[in-house]
Amino acid sequence: MIGRRFRAIGGWLADADGADRVVPRGLHAGLSVGFLSAMMAFLAVLALALALAAGRLAHSWESEIADTATLQILAGDDGIEEQARAALNVLRTTPGIQSVRMVELAEQERLLEPWLGPDIPVESLPLPLLIEVQTDRDMLNVPSLRLRLEAEAPGAVYDDHAAWRQPLVVTAERLRIFAIACLALMTLALAVVLGLAATAATAANGNAIQTLRLVGARDDFIVRAFTRRFTFGAAAGAVLGTAVGVLLLAFLPQASEQGFFLVGIGLTGWGWAAPVLVPVTAAVVAWAATRRATKASLWRWS
Repeated sequence: MIGRRFRAIGGWLADADGADRVVPRGLHAGLSVGFLSAMMAFLAVLALALALAAGRLAHSWESEIADTATLQILAGDDGIEEQARAALNVLRTTPGIQSVRMVELAEQERLLEPWLGPDIPVESLPLPLLIEVQTDRDMLNVPSLRLRLEAEAPGAVYDDHAAWRQPLVVTAERLRIFAIACLALMTLALAVVLGLAATAATAANGNAIQTLRLVGARDDFIVRAFTRRFTFGAAAGAVLGTAVGVLLLAFLPQASEQGFFLVGIGLTGWGWAAPVLVPVTAAVVAWAATRRATKASLWRWS
């Protein structure tokens, strides 16, 4: 049974019964279907890349950044070293703290440079002493850590980034949902437009279809003819649009490049294989929509 099914699909793709020859070759209609599919595929690739990038950002902010924290020493110049030693002692003796690292003044200057410019007098600014902390969320008791710091190093402020990290995670998740919704709407729009195009094509070729019926052609043969023409046209356009979209994404800066707000939007790793689904989906949608619309048109004429 599976072998017969594959032979039937192979015959449909190869047009074994010559069904494709009964459809008049309308250049305008073919170009319209191909252009529409190319535009939809191009937008779908961008939406797919946006969805994947939003997923990566949400995962990074939820897992990687969630395991980091910052300890700020806000004491005056006279007591800052003593407060730092006390805070480091608390951190190194607290379960769940994996590592601590002092943030050098030069590193703070690099962090502030995008916001304040390259020639800022960092030495004259009242910057706090920063300690970068790597944590194990499952083992760390944050309230207990804060109580110890308040008792032994009152000038230290522990910041686990939760105040700004959670809104970023929610934003990334909603951005991914938005991109997926755009993909669904584009798929629906492609199906509707191709269905209307198939209905218009069968109506425009009504005389030819009636003649084919008179000479013994069955409706399945006619449906197969129109389905093949629209499916291959949509697939060809989708391949072109996908190629242009992937080419555009290839020119976007990679995650290692700094100073560009679209860093990370491009595809990475296995994500480069995801656009292959776009022309495949376009072909399946074209086949289903055209087949349904053509069958409905022929049934109304019966």
